[in-house]
Amino acid sequence: MEDGGNAGVADPQDFVGAIVERWREIRPDLDSTPMLVAARIIRLAVLLDNELRPPFAAAGLATGDFDLLAALRRQGPPHEASPGQLAAAMLVTTGAATKRVDRLEAQGYVSRRISNADRRGRVVGLTKAGLKLTDDLYGVHLANEARILQPLTPTERDQLARLLATLGASMEQDAGVVTP
Repeated sequence: MEDGGNAGVADPQDFVGAIVERWREIRPDLDSTPMLVAARIIRLAVLLDNELRPPFAAAGLATGDFDLLAALRRQGPPHEASPGQLAAAMLVTTGAATKRVDRLEAQGYVSRRISNADRRGRVVGLTKAGLKLTDDLYGVHLANEARILQPLTPTERDQLARLLATLGASMEQDAGVVTP
């Protein structure tokens, strides 16, 4: 439908669809259909976080902690990066990255050392325990994501992934985000 029509509002269990339908009644002069996408993405982000968090919590980690471990694991051996590189890879501030490093260092999953290139700089690296935990949790994480996405066919998953990539790239470009 060209104007969005009733796309996505037919299901009475659809919380966002019901909100859009109510706005159509209140303000029929405005096109509320962008909410069918934006509000669903926001709502799904919260629901996804709730579903993805338990395996990390069971390992004593916050979701952001796993994000840091995974960012280091993606680096080639010896799985090291500067705090600034980690912050960029996780799309967080250097302060947020430092807090995560502090927690993970206290747990023995990462270590810090002085940079060989610049004695003022620091390098964060995975410990053997951190590498093992990351590799173990990554499989659990992927299985959890696959479970969550099971209602979608492989074709639907591919279509959704492409659409989200297109929207994400556009928004990142508009925001000046540099992809690591």
